Amino acid sequence: MRTKLLYVAILLFLLYTFIVYFLVDPHATEFLSHKDQLPRNVSAWLTVLQVHILFASLALVVGALNFSTIKRKSLHRALGMLYVFSVLVTVLTSGYMAPSATGGKASSMVFNLLELVWMALTVTAVVAIIRNRPNQHRKWMIRSYVICFTNFFIHLLAFLLQAGFGLEYPEAYKFSLYGSLVLMVVLSEVWIRRWARR
Repeated sequence: MRTKLLYVAILLFLLYTFIVYFLVDPHATEFLSHKDQLPRNVSAWLTVLQVHILFASLALVVGALNFSTIKRKSLHRALGMLYVFSVLVTVLTSGYMAPSATGGKASSMVFNLLELVWMALTVTAVVAIIRNRPNQHRKWMIRSYVICFTNFFIHLLAFLLQAGFGLEYPEAYKFSLYGSLVLMVVLSEVWIRRWARR
């Protein structure tokens, strides 16, 4: 039941994201209005943003499928390879957009560090399964997969900070970025411990 609710939540979030960035505001006018420094080439930045959204969404969906009850090893392996590729593209596109991140240089540095950590966690998970250590593989994949929810956590926390404390969007976004890091670490370790008890 909880797994189904998670899938529904993921689909609703992705639907909202695609409606906002591909239909309602394809030029990201609202999002760009909050930035301290606009990208030098807005047109190229928008293209990279759309690629980033597509592959981040793909990683989110593929990761969810691989944590489901898929039994066929060949399918699990194929989805895993697609997940790794999606993470790589998401990391590269994020690196391109990081210099103009909302919140200035502090946010930019955090995003760059987060992407490096995400790639490292994913590679560690791949190495674990190559060495035939399935339990370690799953633990590292959980840590990697939780990072797929970065954008969701940032916007959720930013909304709460704006609604509850009256912060302006740039400040709320910056604090939400830091808060999401803590939240993702906690959630991944709780998930690992709950899985280990089964």
